[in-house]
Amino acid sequence: MNSHDTSEPRMVLVGDPDSPASRFVAAMNAGDAQALDHVYEDDGVLVPVPGHPVTGPARLAALQHLQSFGLPMQASPRHVYVAGDIALLIVDWSIRGTARDGGDVDLSGTATDVVRRGADGRWRYVIDNPHGTA
Repeated sequence: MNSHDTSEPRMVLVGDPDSPASRFVAAMNAGDAQALDHVYEDDGVLVPVPGHPVTGPARLAALQHLQSFGLPMQASPRHVYVAGDIALLIVDWSIRGTARDGGDVDLSGTATDVVRRGADGRWRYVIDNPHGTA
C-alpha cells in the first residue's frame, strides 16, 4: 500500500471517544447495563456463545452476566474498516481477575463486529461477535 494513495478508505473510528468499542467498555466498566444495551441497534445481535446469537432481553441478560463478575474490561481496536455508514471492527479484548464470587476469571478474544452510524451520528453495534471467527 502506498501511504500517499488517497483512494484508500480512511479508518476514522480508532481513538474516537464516541466509538462503539469505547462506549461499550465505559458502560461495561461502570456497571451500567442500560448504557451498555444502548450501544446496540434495537435489533442488534450479540453472540455470547459461538453459534448462539441473541438479541433483545436475551442480549441484555448476557451483558449483565459479564458485568456480574465486577471486573474491568480492556479492549483495543486492531482494525477498523469504514464504508459509508457501516464499519467492521476487529477488537482484542479481555476480562481478567477475581470475580465478586471469588472465582478466577480469564476471558479474552478478538471480536469481529459490525457497526452502523445512525441518523444521530452515533455508531451502534449491528453484530457483536466477541469470539471472532468461532
